[in-house]
Amino acid sequence: MAAPLMEKLSESLGSTEPAVRLILSVLVGYPCALLYRRFFFHQAPTVIHLYHAISGLSLAAFNFGTQLYHSALCVLVQFLMLRLMGRTITMVLSSFIFQMVYLLAGYYYTATEEYDIKWTMPQCVLALKLIGLSFDYYDGGQEPSQLNAEHQKSALARVPSLLEMTGFSYYYGGFLVGPQFTLRSYQRLVAGELTDCPGHPPNSVLPALKRFSLGFVCLAIYQIFSPYYPDSYYLTDDYDAQPFWYRCVFILIWAKIILYKYVSCWVIAEGVCILSGLGYNGLGQNGEHQWDACANMKVWTFETTPLFTGTISSFNINTNAWVARHVFKRLKFLGNKVLSQVTTLAFLAVWHGTHSGYLLCFSMEFIIVNVERQAQSLVRDSPLLTNLAHSPLYPVIYLVQQFFHWLFMGYPLVPFCLFTYDKWFRVYSSIYFCGHIFFFALYLVLPYLRKALVPRREQSEKED
Repeated sequence: MAAPLMEKLSESLGSTEPAVRLILSVLVGYPCALLYRRFFFHQAPTVIHLYHAISGLSLAAFNFGTQLYHSALCVLVQFLMLRLMGRTITMVLSSFIFQMVYLLAGYYYTATEEYDIKWTMPQCVLALKLIGLSFDYYDGGQEPSQLNAEHQKSALARVPSLLEMTGFSYYYGGFLVGPQFTLRSYQRLVAGELTDCPGHPPNSVLPALKRFSLGFVCLAIYQIFSPYYPDSYYLTDDYDAQPFWYRCVFILIWAKIILYKYVSCWVIAEGVCILSGLGYNGLGQNGEHQWDACANMKVWTFETTPLFTGTISSFNINTNAWVARHVFKRLKFLGNKVLSQVTTLAFLAVWHGTHSGYLLCFSMEFIIVNVERQAQSLVRDSPLLTNLAHSPLYPVIYLVQQFFHWLFMGYPLVPFCLFTYDKWFRVYSSIYFCGHIFFFALYLVLPYLRKALVPRREQSEKED
């Protein structure tokens, strides 16, 4: 009975059945959070863990059927590693290797040339969560003086029970699409500490509704405009026949629209976390209550920043924070920031999947970000460019900057969304690899511009 109903609903919405199941499951998080607030907030931790585990497993079964055993197996193996191996480097490495190998094997055996919603989608979220758990447990056995403030905050004093780990892993607000959060945050939620009124459920209904409304608007934008800008159009003769400027503008508009698919899911899921209390982030500088602990998007920054680094920092925030905390900062022993950055981006590429498009996307991110930082440094150090940036011409400069910003944000997204070499190479060939040429040329030209536009005294200070 449920299957024909889902088929009819999918047809009426013009979407695939897995996509409809996914968005319904994210939305079901809201009644789950309301039930938690009404009936479980004052219950014992065991009851709360059980509620989160059952609700999350039910959503997993609704989306993936019996394939939920993949996530359940990984949770069980991770629990056994913590119990049997203790706070050792061997445990951390074993956890990292097992979770990543299992995820990559899943990618390999289920991969197609299209974007499919299958069990590997929540599995990639879970893999980071469980790997992070192993790091946090290891940190709990270290001297506080050896840890930075961030690692001290998430360090675990004891091994969690299997039920606690299951509730943490399948929490309905984060199992399917994120966000990432630590077990310590989850423990504080269960203990009733994440609230603006101690001893009572948080006053978070209005903040949650605001995020839900914003997420719904983003979802509507994607649903309305995505049929006009499909990925498949890149591979048609019609696209190849268009003028060069049209092909570039198509990439720009397509990039804005395609990202709303992710923005909408993350913002709606964030509302679930806020409603349950997990999104509570204490008091701000002005004494106001903050609800952004699980924010995966800074939508205003995402829409208005003219910088590539601004877009990256406002997008998938908790995953970026996880990677910074558990990969980039722990590579300090390499003694080379650039090498740490390259390794981190390589990890992100592999974590997303086995297709060549992911590797190309993140390699382009490395190039674009570093060239942009050089350009920003040039503008700061050059009196001429600084004055120009603060002149009445800035609105015009801003519009031009936004055009190039989104054109070259879309450029690395092409291989990210088309996956395979034959597809992304065809698109890049049709626009003459303009992104590669543009940033390579900037990389070569910026040092000469610095010599011409920056006073010698500033150059000497930079060299020193």
